[in-house]
Amino acid sequence: MVVMCKANCGNKAALKRPKTGDVLCKECFFKAFELEIHETITRNELFKSGQRVAIAASGGKDSTVLAHVMKTLNARYNYNLKLILLSIDEGITGYRDDSLETVKQNRDDYEMELKILSYEELYGWTMDRIVEQIGRSNNCTFCGVFRRQALDRGARMLEVDCLATGHNADDIAETVIMNILRGDVARLRRCTDICTSGGEDTIPRVKPLKYTYEKEIVMYAHFKKLVYFSTECIFAPNAYRGHARAFLKDLEKVKPSVIMDIIHSGEQMQFKDTIKKQIRGTCERCGFTSSCQPCKACILLEGLNRGLPKLGIGKKSKGDRMKAQQDLEKLHRVKNDF
Repeated sequence: MVVMCKANCGNKAALKRPKTGDVLCKECFFKAFELEIHETITRNELFKSGQRVAIAASGGKDSTVLAHVMKTLNARYNYNLKLILLSIDEGITGYRDDSLETVKQNRDDYEMELKILSYEELYGWTMDRIVEQIGRSNNCTFCGVFRRQALDRGARMLEVDCLATGHNADDIAETVIMNILRGDVARLRRCTDICTSGGEDTIPRVKPLKYTYEKEIVMYAHFKKLVYFSTECIFAPNAYRGHARAFLKDLEKVKPSVIMDIIHSGEQMQFKDTIKKQIRGTCERCGFTSSCQPCKACILLEGLNRGLPKLGIGKKSKGDRMKAQQDLEKLHRVKNDF
């Protein structure tokens, strides 16, 4: 039985949208997909004419589709934006070095400027070396913290007006679940924000794909024949996010709209004024956005440089005891030398 496109264009349907259940031909799917992102951008006023916008590019499906769609919409609707690709090289052999080749291909395909920054040049460490120190249990903490700050550093170097990331609807719903499980009220309040900024001196981040399903991003990339890197990070299988992702996929099988339901629930969540709120400011050491002093990146980096890789893992009091113990041992060694 031939199924026709629901948009009444006269073409045969090629797919069923996971988000809406509509059966569409490829061309009508492309139009609907791009139009929804355009409406997200205009409704939330994510950009202003003449701005320089950095696109966080990893070579994966999300950032590749974001770069492609932003270039398309920028030309179609005359956003008048200067688009730049910003990539972070975490130093993961056999993973990031390969994905960066895809980013370079995207640079050529979309005719965009590309800036690549590495953990090595920013922090003096690569993720390969960090994993040798910390092991596989908490490595994603280091990578996530360093990567977020590295993007801020790159955006500041490029002197852009905002940074666009490829966070999709699934990512945000997973983050809501993770923060609920952790009881992290501070992050639960802001994880669904489509635009985040730590203050006047920080470069805002925007999420044009906030309401876009991951499955539809994959379908768009497939039918458009976009070049992207699909291998999972070799250190990711033990990530805490994986448990939230598996739970969300189970829920989606029962009710496909659960992703949007979770996002809308997070947006509408309110807390009593008596709830303690984190105040985001600037780290006294590095000068970048932080809700604590010093920032998490500086604490983790200090631990690595001290030979105490677990310094920033867990409670602050535990880290203080570890530093005090190390300082005491150094003092004894100095006394013994005399």
